[in-house]
Amino acid sequence: MVTVEVPKFEIRKETLHLPKEKSALIIVDMQNDFVYPKGKLFVPTAPGTVEPIKRLLEKARAKNVLVIYTQDTHYLDDPEFKIWGEHAVVGTWGHQIIDELKPQIPKEIIVQKTRYDGFFGTPLDNILRSRGVEYVVITGTVANICVLHTASSAALHGYKIVLPVDTISALTEFDKYIVYRQICFLYKGILTESKYIDFS
Repeated sequence: MVTVEVPKFEIRKETLHLPKEKSALIIVDMQNDFVYPKGKLFVPTAPGTVEPIKRLLEKARAKNVLVIYTQDTHYLDDPEFKIWGEHAVVGTWGHQIIDELKPQIPKEIIVQKTRYDGFFGTPLDNILRSRGVEYVVITGTVANICVLHTASSAALHGYKIVLPVDTISALTEFDKYIVYRQICFLYKGILTESKYIDFS
């Protein structure tokens, strides 16, 4: 066992005003396989993020903010199964986005991704740029995997990152703190809580 000290980071606890026309809410992989105990890759802290994400989603919908869901998507014999086992297979219950956060199609967009990063091999960047998005509010699961890879890619594409910490879930506390550190230190993103985000 190795003990490490978590470097300092700041979680902003004052209202953050984001321009609604230039912002997008991205909900990462909130699918049955990850959120519910009978799922193939259940994240124990994921159920606790459903309500905070739902409240933030309602704020975004009320202000006509662009809402995008990423959906982890796999087919039979996917190479990733060697790492995680079979999960999020197209056509299964586990692949579906949870009912509590059900997308409003066609107004809201689902981006199916076959790897951790929501930008890799998907139209996500084109969708954001075509709508003039500058700020991405990233929520969802799993924190140090699909959330972090999507946030990292967003930063490398030039978007400003906002991470409401009460809306992301991780397999361990260590994994969560990795994300906090990387987002604020490496990408100069803003750590906050969902209740402080205001779209205006």
